[in-house]
Formats: sequence, C-alpha cells, structure tokens
Amino acid sequence: MASSIEFKLFAPYNEGAILFGSFSDWQDIEMEKGKDGYFRTAVELKDGRYEYKFKVQSKSFFLEPDEWVEIIDPKAKHIEDSHQNTVIYIKDGEPIVDDYVWSHDDKDLPQNEELVIYEILVSDFSGGEDDPYPRGKLQHITEKLDYLCELGINAIELMPIQEFPGDQGWGYNTHHYFSIESSYGTSKDFKHLVDECHARGIRVILDIILNHSGSEAPLTKIDYTYWYRRDPKDAEYNWGPEFDYDHYDEHLDLCPAQEFVKEVVRFWISEYHIDGYRFDAVSQMGHFDFLKEIAGQNAQDAQPKPFYNIGELIPESPDATNLDGPLDGCWRDGFLHNLVPMLCGEETDIETVKDLVDAKRSGYMGAVNAITYLSNHDHDHLMVQLGNREIFDDEAFKRAKLGATLVITSMGVPLIWMGEEFGAYKPKSLDPNKIDWTLLENDRNRDLFEHYKGLINLRKENHALRTENVEFFFEDPDSKVLAYVRWNDEGSTIAVVVNFSGNYLADYSVPNFPRSGTWHEWVNDYDVEVNDGVLTLDLPEYEAKVFV
Repeated sequence: MASSIEFKLFAPYNEGAILFGSFSDWQDIEMEKGKDGYFRTAVELKDGRYEYKFKVQSKSFFLEPDEWVEIIDPKAKHIEDSHQNTVIYIKDGEPIVDDYVWSHDDKDLPQNEELVIYEILVSDFSGGEDDPYPRGKLQHITEKLDYLCELGINAIELMPIQEFPGDQGWGYNTHHYFSIESSYGTSKDFKHLVDECHARGIRVILDIILNHSGSEAPLTKIDYTYWYRRDPKDAEYNWGPEFDYDHYDEHLDLCPAQEFVKEVVRFWISEYHIDGYRFDAVSQMGHFDFLKEIAGQNAQDAQPKPFYNIGELIPESPDATNLDGPLDGCWRDGFLHNLVPMLCGEETDIETVKDLVDAKRSGYMGAVNAITYLSNHDHDHLMVQLGNREIFDDEAFKRAKLGATLVITSMGVPLIWMGEEFGAYKPKSLDPNKIDWTLLENDRNRDLFEHYKGLINLRKENHALRTENVEFFFEDPDSKVLAYVRWNDEGSTIAVVVNFSGNYLADYSVPNFPRSGTWHEWVNDYDVEVNDGVLTLDLPEYEAKVFV
C-alpha cells in the first residue's frame, strides 16, 4: 500500500523549485510555495528506500539570476555519496531515519564534574600498522569500548561526524548537517555506538561546526546571503561560508541561520541521544546570546540526562563560561601552551604552574568550566614535542607521566587525545594517521597506560578532584618544587608534590602538610608518615607524588 509522503524545501525568496527522484524515474515534479516560505509537494510511495534531489532557482550572488541548480535536501538524513543524492526511507507509511531500537536509555550517566573525556578522530582511532583490515569506522570504536573501559574514561568526544566532502579529513567542513559521514558508517552504527557507550556509563559528546559550513553546503546554493555572510567577519580566520546570525527576515519574523542551527542541535539530541556538544571556533562565531539560547535548549532537550555544552575559544578565555557565559565549559589551550614547554625542560615559572593547576586564577569559577589537556587534535602528541627537543626513552616517559598527573589532579575536567595515554608518537596530519596499537605491547608504553588508568581511577574514587578547591601549601622556586592540596566538604583530601627540575632531591622536606599522620602515595603504592606537618621524602627529577 502506498502512502502520501510530503517533500518540502525552505526557499522563501526563490522563484521556483522542483523535486525529482527514483520514484518519478528522475522526471520533474513541480512544487508549490506556501506563505511560510516552503515549497511542497506530495508523492504516493510504498515502504522502501528512495533517492531524490531538488532543483531550485538560485538567489546566490555567484550564479546567474534565477539559474536552476541541483541540490541535496539541506535536511537530508542520509546521503548517497557516489551520486550525491538524498536518500529517504519509508516505513509504515512514514519517513524514518532508521528502525534502530534503543536498549540502554535507562542507564545513569556521570555528571559533568565527574567526566574524564577521551577525544577521538573516527577514521584514525582503530586499526594500527599490523592490522590486516582497513578500519576506522564508528563500529570499530564500539569494538574497542572494552579498552576505553579499562582506561577508565567516562566520555568520548568525537571529532565531527556530520557528512563532509570526500572520505578522509577531520570533518571541519560540514556539508550536510543532519547526516552521518558515509565513510564512517550508517545512522544505525552511530546509534549502536551511543547505546553501547551508555550501557557502560560513557557519555558521547559531538564536535559540531556552527561558525561556518563547507563551500558546497546546499544552503549556499539556494540563497547564499539569506543564511551566510557575504564577506567573512575576519579574513584571517575564514574556513568557509560563515553563518549570519544577525540576519533577520522581517517578512517571516525569523533569523534564518539561527532557526536552521536550532533544528540541527535538537535533531542530534533527539535522534541520536548524545550527551554534549563541543562548539568549534566559538570566538569566531561570537553571538553569545544565541549560544546561550541553544545551550539552554540542549540541556532542556536532554532531560533527565545531563548535558555538557563546551566551547573552543582561541585565544583561550573564560568569557564563554561562568555565571553569565553561555556555555558550561571551555577548552583551556593555555594549559597545554604553558605546560608542555616546561615538561620539555624550558624555564619553569612556579606562578605559571599555579595558574594552570588552579583555573580560578585564570578566571574560571567552577570545576566544569575548564577543560585541561596535554594535547588535542590541533596539536602534536606530547611524545612528538619531546622528541623534537631530543628527549627520548625513559626521560620522555617520565615527563609524560608528570604531565598526566598535572592534567588529572588540576582543577577542571581532564581531556585525553586518543593515544596520548600510551605515548603515541606520530605528528598530527590531515592524511590517514592511524594510532599504532602495537605500542601497548612495549613495557614503557603499557606502564604509561597504567599510570593514566590509576590516576583516572583516583579521580573517580576521590571526589576532592571534582571540586574547584585548590590550595598551594608549599613552594620552593629555586628547586622548582610546588605542593598543593585538593579537597571536598565530605572530608576527601589529596596532596600533590611536584618536582619540575632535572635534579633528584634526596631527603627533601615539605612543611605545612594538610595534616599529620599516615598518607598513601597513589602512583607507586606505599605509605608515608607526616610528623608535625612535615613530610620528608626523596623527590626524583620531573616527578609528581600524589598522596591520599
């Protein structure tokens, strides 16, 4: 039995639009425009899979006036990549994304302050050098969830997975905002990944690009300046057509770019049950008032589950977070930029270290507002940076461990760029750049992994690390030693003593310890006694001790 299926295209100032597809033998079907700016037509269709496209008389300045252009539906849920067609599925007389049945929607998920985030580029995450199968799809992340559970992280942040041109890249040039990148898999593959993450108490955060689109995005061809700025806001930071969030259509009483983006962010929460967004290039995007509106909408749409709205501001700034900021948290690029040179042996300034450990000193108010990391997709892994400075082998792993300790024990939400936890060493690249999983067979790489695993475990067990409480109780700038304490109101306390120098400090005394008595050193698993507030210990070069 066939059902009447409506096809519609929002193109309020265009003269004409036509639908054509596999159901019409690719012959034109006229569409009629309503007062709301939508062209519509209905087609009798049986259940099944169909392909279609629109033709529209373009209003874009780079084409002839009213020139007919073919476009993929701007709200396409599936793309047939080789022919560049929209794909629609009809089931029980209704258009559907797919018929996936969720299994783990009832699981409790960690709150924002509890998160340890793991950033993933889908195409490079799985399948290393000795892997006979060319892998790098969403289903392969699902297959490696046991590994991520062993590491202990409880959130994954996926670099963009919305359809972009070609099969390889980082995805920051989105063309189709409602569909999954076809080289990564299907809508069901992604739902299965999200479902399996939720089953294990892992949240899924999506990196999304709302500052700009890829150059061939359908809206650019319908009526460019209706959705995008004619000229970029800042030529130096221009990566494609920029959404014009200021443009208001008086006739229809709406802001076209804002309406489109609201629909996009709502779709991924309702259809794919995601738990957070990382908004790319927030400083270029501006429009904090609109960001605040969608962040509020996201939190509302995700209820009763928690949701995390994260921004990338470059240069780093707490402005987008805190009480009046639109977002929950921001990437702290200053953490990486200041810490990595110190780990590489450059001059250490104790005051700068304090700024890194206590994000309040940089203007972040709460623990969820600051996201800290040693590396992310925009930067080389720490091992690459150490190697560039001729620091290798044991020396490099020692400093990687120190960096990990600072990321996990500082105020904020820690983020780990895939492979950092076991010493991945390949320079960043836009070309295929798979993680080498065989490294985990080496003692030193496995040892670094165990170090991360232990610290993440500590963070999960010890709620002192989820607060914004940081106090520096001892500093010795000459020896480059700093000691700080983290605590919560329920009596949980962690003290960290860091040696940033290349000198082994034997029988070193740290006074003003938070309390006397027995403490347990977490990393190497032994007990120490603190007498009259003084801890005496051996402090190896470039090492941190964590006392619980």
